[in-house]
Amino acid sequence: MKFRTGVAVVGLAGVGVAAVVGYGLVRQVTPLFQPDECTATVEGRTVTLDLEQAENAALITAVAVDRGMPARAATIALATAYQESKLYNLESGDRDSLGLFQQRPSQGWGTRAEIQDPYYATNAFYDELAKLDGYESMRVTVAAQRVQRSGFPEAYADHEADARVLASALTGNSRHAFGCRLGGTPDAVSARLTGTGLTHRAEVVRREVSEVFDDPPLGGFAPGGVQTGHMAGSAHYEGRAVDIFVRPISAENKVRGWAIAQYLVAQADRLDIKTVIFDGRIWTAGSKSGDGWRHYEPPERSGDRAILEHRDHVHVDVYP
Repeated sequence: MKFRTGVAVVGLAGVGVAAVVGYGLVRQVTPLFQPDECTATVEGRTVTLDLEQAENAALITAVAVDRGMPARAATIALATAYQESKLYNLESGDRDSLGLFQQRPSQGWGTRAEIQDPYYATNAFYDELAKLDGYESMRVTVAAQRVQRSGFPEAYADHEADARVLASALTGNSRHAFGCRLGGTPDAVSARLTGTGLTHRAEVVRREVSEVFDDPPLGGFAPGGVQTGHMAGSAHYEGRAVDIFVRPISAENKVRGWAIAQYLVAQADRLDIKTVIFDGRIWTAGSKSGDGWRHYEPPERSGDRAILEHRDHVHVDVYP
């Protein structure tokens, strides 16, 4: 995976996550005069992030989901990163502090390269949080301070409300609560299929979801051009789509499905994602992206409505 560091894009390495190249592509800017941004709305409170902040918030939350930690853990981590870096992967800070959590190599958090890796830094934070007995019932600022040992121990409380909104949405506990407005489209690239029968862009998405969410069942375009079960015109036939199954349909799997779906929307700009569909809802990049998650009405045909409406799998497709 690759995530942004300021205006640069950095690779994740050395943490069991394969580096993927090829998605620092330039988008064509459309004259909409509206900034690309992401919002999460839960119980009437809205949090607005720029794209880099959204990518980092989604990763922080996804790591908690993958580790089987509660939404409370994500809230603590997000409040901490808000206070320490405003959810940016900073290249410097006070003394030798750097990264999302402003961790210090001199304090045993890892090397500079490791701490600048958002995936590593996030796992390092959760490793320490998990050692705190009863962190789930602690005040957010107390739990954050025991991990960070900051000179401003009460400052984390300032970001608790926004962190709760993001954690609720991005863990999937609040459905279709997180969306991004993206103007413009990426430049076209080669349509040649990889060994998995996917285009390069789709393969990058497949690999990232597999890495971040610990190998959920994935379905994609079959090598050799053979694919069944999708409606005419589906991006699957061009190798541009991946299905991520969350079977059987259950309340728990529905939450996981929404965590995956909203993670993909948060990363849509970076991964050149065009469409995400889950649980009867659809988000599309471009002119309709500002509408958030819309009701999805599949074309009428015979078959299982649950499958047609993507109740048991997240569908994601990328630009050509």
